[in-house]
Order: sequence, then structure tokens, then C-alpha cells
Amino acid sequence: MNKLIFANLLRRPLRSVISVLAVAIEVVMILSIVGIFMGMLDSQKERTNGIGADLMLLPSNASFFNGIGGASIPVKDGIALARLPHVAVVSPAIQKISTSGNVEILYGIDYESFDALKPFRFLAGGRFQGPYDTIIDDVFAGTKNPATGKIFAVGDTVMIMGHKFRISGIVDQGKGGRKLIPLDTMQQLIGAQGMASLFYIKCDSPTNDDLVMQKIRSTRGFQDNTLTTVDSWLDQMTPSKVPGFNLALKIVTGIAVVIGFLVIFQSMYTAVLERTREIGILKSMGASKTTIVGVVLRECALLALAGDVVGIAAAYGVRLAILHFFPTQTFEITPLWIGYAAAIAFIGSLCGALYPAWMAARKDPIDALAYE
Repeated sequence: MNKLIFANLLRRPLRSVISVLAVAIEVVMILSIVGIFMGMLDSQKERTNGIGADLMLLPSNASFFNGIGGASIPVKDGIALARLPHVAVVSPAIQKISTSGNVEILYGIDYESFDALKPFRFLAGGRFQGPYDTIIDDVFAGTKNPATGKIFAVGDTVMIMGHKFRISGIVDQGKGGRKLIPLDTMQQLIGAQGMASLFYIKCDSPTNDDLVMQKIRSTRGFQDNTLTTVDSWLDQMTPSKVPGFNLALKIVTGIAVVIGFLVIFQSMYTAVLERTREIGILKSMGASKTTIVGVVLRECALLALAGDVVGIAAAYGVRLAILHFFPTQTFEITPLWIGYAAAIAFIGSLCGALYPAWMAARKDPIDALAYE
């Protein structure tokens, strides 16, 4: 029976290849959207953790996501925060989402206090020398400068928010954004002089985090602000908390499953019609309905397994292509999501083969043998 199954698949190579590709597309679509979203999420978590802060103070009723881009906290509030017991460093910052080229978070920072949280590790150059200087990380520096065709270097010009900035320094990745500009300049560009999006706070000891949080909450003017430890924020940075992630994943998964279902359904349906006499011979030789259903489903299972393998390999190919053309984009493929994508595509394919299998099992052997 196994030889018969393989023979049927090889007899119709084009149909088999199309079915395999349909399943592969399901896997690639799921892994691609998850890889991009999870890559962006984990990259941001890693770079936020590398800032060196213990606490984050945001505007009232703000989450990290809806706090990005606005600047509604007066920078002068940092003076009151710095006077609190056990507070070592208070650093105001503005975070601005940029969609120019690719989605990224730009940082406007006060260099002295931001460096005090955790010192920069410069690979070349140094701190800001002027209002339109920028510090970039080594990942962005490794991309090609459109003006020269070479990788970025200190002294080169880069466009940020429609303005030219001179690269004053290149640092190790993992401390905030890939591009950092002076806080005053960011305030001017977004029209928020004297304001910040959030404060990064470093305590004199991590054991005093709770004491500092209690003191901030009891200080007049800060009772309504959103206050969290960096560790708590990192724990909350999950796909379910990212706006639109689950919805986008459900939509893409649904489209992928429909594609695979329809292609497999058509493939198995036409295969059953073409093999009516073959099914009649099998039933006349004593094959049960269960056996006939098993033959069709096993063929489908082989196609689905092949599609899973091709899809997983293709997803890694997509990852290589994205990293080549967009080096600053993180694309993360995890074993867990590989398993999810493969299982979804496999089950969807089997569902597409159920009706053709049932139709084959119901064929009358006499009618099937007389079929031309």
C-alpha cells in the first residue's frame, strides 16, 4: 500500500509540487510575521535592558507603547526625582517612532545622565559635539551609507527625521536605540521644548527599588504617573501585550490555512476522481472504507510533511534575505513557533483531504470498475 501511495504522488509530479508549495506558503507566512514581530520585540527588550536603569517613570495612564512618541513630562521634574533618597541617576529621554525606511525607535537623550546610567562603549568617535550630532550603534554602522556606498563611519552624514546629522560616535549595540540624538534637538524637532517622554532612574542599589518607588508615589505631582521597574517592563513585553500582534497573527494564519486547505482539497478531490477505477479495484479486493480513507489521508500527510520541511527551509531563506537587505531588522525563528506553524499547516492540510477521502470511501466498487 505504501508503494501505491508513493507511486500516485510521483505519477502526478506537478500536482504534488503545487500541493507541497501551498503548505510551505502557510508555514512561511506564519513564521515570517512571527519572526519580524518577535525579533523587534526581543531586540527592543535587549536594548532597553542595556540602558542600565532600574526604574522607568512615564506619563499618567500610559503604557510603554502608548507613551512612545509623546513628550508630556517636564524635564525639570527630574530635579525633584534626583533629590529623593537612594536615587543615583535620573535621565530624561524622548522616544520617537520613525517609519522612514523601516520601523525604529529614535532616542533623544541627555548625554551626561544617560551615560551615567551605564557608560557607552565607544568603538569610534565620542560624545555629541553639536546639536545635530548623532551616536549610532555598530549594527546600524554596518549598513551601507547611500551617499558613499560604504559602511557608515564617524563624520558621515545620516538623515534623521528629515534632517542631516553628523555621526559623532559609534557604540556597541544594546544601549537604547540604534540612533541617539541630543535631547534638546529632539525637543525642537517635535515641538516639545523642556519636555520628555519618560525618565530612566537608577537607584544606589537594586535592593532599594521598592523604597524609591514608594517614595516617588508619595511625592506630590507623581502620584498619577506610570511607574515600573525595568525588570517588570521586560516581563510584560510579550506578544499578547503588543497592540495588534495577535490580530495580525490570526489574520495571516487564517489566510494561510485557507490557501493550504483549498489547494489540498482540490488536489485530493481531483486525484480521487482520476483514480475511480483504482479505488474500485481496491474495494473489489476487499479493501475497507477505512483503508481507502487511510490511503488518501496518508498521501495528504506526506504532502503536508514535505510542505512543512520546505516551508521551514524557506523561512530561513526569507530571514537571510531580510537580514541582507535590512541589516538592522531582527528576524527571530524559535523552535516553539516552528512547531506551531508546522502543526497548523499539517492539520489544515488533513482537513482539506477529509471530504475527498470520505467521497472515495463511499464509491460503489461495481460503479467504480465500470467508470471510464
